[in-house]
Amino acid sequence: MDPDPVTHPDPVAHPDPVTHPDPVTHPDPVTRPGPVTHPGPVQPAPPVRDRQWLLTLLPAFPLVLLVLRLWYLSRQDLPTMLLLVQYVSPLGLVSALLITLVWVLPVVVLTGRALGTLLVVSTRDEPGGARSWLVRASQRIPGWVVLLATLLALLTWQMRFLPALLMIAVSIGGLTVRLRYPDRPRLVRTVCVVLPIALAAAAYTWLAAAIVDAFGQEDLATGFLLLVPPMLMPLLTGPVPARLARLVTHWPATAAALLAPFLVGAIFLRAPILPTIAVEVGADARAGTAPQIMRGHVITVDDQVTTLLETPGSVRFIRNEQVLSKTLCPDPDNAPASPVEVHGWPVEETALEWIAPARPTAPPDPRCLGRPLTG
Repeated sequence: MDPDPVTHPDPVAHPDPVTHPDPVTHPDPVTRPGPVTHPGPVQPAPPVRDRQWLLTLLPAFPLVLLVLRLWYLSRQDLPTMLLLVQYVSPLGLVSALLITLVWVLPVVVLTGRALGTLLVVSTRDEPGGARSWLVRASQRIPGWVVLLATLLALLTWQMRFLPALLMIAVSIGGLTVRLRYPDRPRLVRTVCVVLPIALAAAAYTWLAAAIVDAFGQEDLATGFLLLVPPMLMPLLTGPVPARLARLVTHWPATAAALLAPFLVGAIFLRAPILPTIAVEVGADARAGTAPQIMRGHVITVDDQVTTLLETPGSVRFIRNEQVLSKTLCPDPDNAPASPVEVHGWPVEETALEWIAPARPTAPPDPRCLGRPLTG
């Protein structure tokens, strides 16, 4: 028998080829530093002006006005002023302050926004041209505040000032469009040119008869207040020359800000804070006085006496058994000075006064004129 065939072993499997490691990467060559430059002197940062203390004047200013009003009413007599402080109602003082000066807030908001926006539009191509407190203040006024101020002015400004209100509102709208949409010339032309001309024509159509009446009665102030503002509307919606921008915006606003407290104070010092009455006093046999009429401001009334501050500033204490009659007298400062009307709307009345029901006109009481009621 043949032997089994010889089986050869499997061929030797060669190992996988040896993989060499990645070549060693050398770091970037060291770069030599350039020449050492010595920095110049460090410039100090400009000092930041802290104006927060101005906020403390906001509540202090009305308080000063109230104290000055009592001092003025007492004719600069300290005992009389202390008597008024004791009896005058704080709520009455605050109410008189608000009613008398409610028109001031729209003036500040609207004129500040208009002048500040005009300065920005006129100097936006000039480096640092709009660097003014007026610009910063106007840019911090939100649009809804401007809208509310316009509505408040519409209700609280006298009719003869409403053309000026329309002029300021159109100016703010036109300047705002120029500032926000400089790449839309058609919109700018419509809001800044066409709209002011159309509103001016409508205003003159409505005010024409009143303007003629005002100049016919030689009421020049009312005539110019009705005539001039619509004429200026198309001119106040565009920029002024950059070299004149600060002259017509920044400096007038600064002067107005400095003079405004004195103007407001002078107006409030004449505002009535106590009712004016006329008291008919009978004869006093013990004092040897004849019947008379006393007219002044009533301070207080109790069970025994009526305390009256007469117009010259003297305080009178009248026993109640001597009082024959009393009457409330109108304030002579509230008498209308202009007879001009715009379609039945007196130019010295506000929209609230014209719309709200008014007290019917009655002949003056003789006691307010110094004549006794009883014979």
